[in-house]
Amino acid sequence: MNIFRVIAEDIQAVKDRDPAAQNSFVIWLTYPGLHARWSHVIEHWLWNHGLRSLARISSQFTRFMTGVEIHPAARIGRRFFIDHAMGVIIGETTIIGDDCTLYQGVTLGGTGKETGKRHPTLGNNVLVGVGASVLGNITIGDNAKVGGGAVVVSDVPPNSTAVGIPGRVVVRDGQRVEIEKQAAAQHKENLPDLVGEKCEGLGERIAELEAEMMQLRALLSVNEQELEFTASED
Repeated sequence: MNIFRVIAEDIQAVKDRDPAAQNSFVIWLTYPGLHARWSHVIEHWLWNHGLRSLARISSQFTRFMTGVEIHPAARIGRRFFIDHAMGVIIGETTIIGDDCTLYQGVTLGGTGKETGKRHPTLGNNVLVGVGASVLGNITIGDNAKVGGGAVVVSDVPPNSTAVGIPGRVVVRDGQRVEIEKQAAAQHKENLPDLVGEKCEGLGERIAELEAEMMQLRALLSVNEQELEFTASED
């Protein structure tokens, strides 16, 4: 792809996704995530044309300058955006689709010394939150989200969200879909609090058990009164 087209598309993607973005010149000058992305376009070309040592040297220089390490062999789609880029690592066999967004501290890495495809595949329009780790040869489906701080080691279906350690999937159906749309319009992440939801469920169950206990106590009291009345008549 023409590097100038990549630059134009990526700058527009920043304008669409970052409410703090200013004009094109400031974006071009001050976003290290874009600098790392554009350097990777050149490094990927070098890698594919047999200049692998030069590609690796360039990628290390890019890492030093931007704080983002992208292996030259990684395959990245169009309109890719790393917001607040720092400490991001993208492994050799990673595949990233179009319109994906990563935040700072994200790792798309492996889980050991496997060979072959050992890094994640991200579909289109995937968002990976701050400090999240997506590890191994797994697939994150289209329109999926990975919550901040999550450690995901298994596939995430399309149109869903993974949170926690290890990452657990919460299917986005019903009312939550509308809530997510409202949150997205306000540039917010709407991620479920699994611990809070579990505690809320336990609280509801405790309330139910207490209500049943009160009923049993009332019934027992009535039975005791009937027994006392019967005994007094005898």
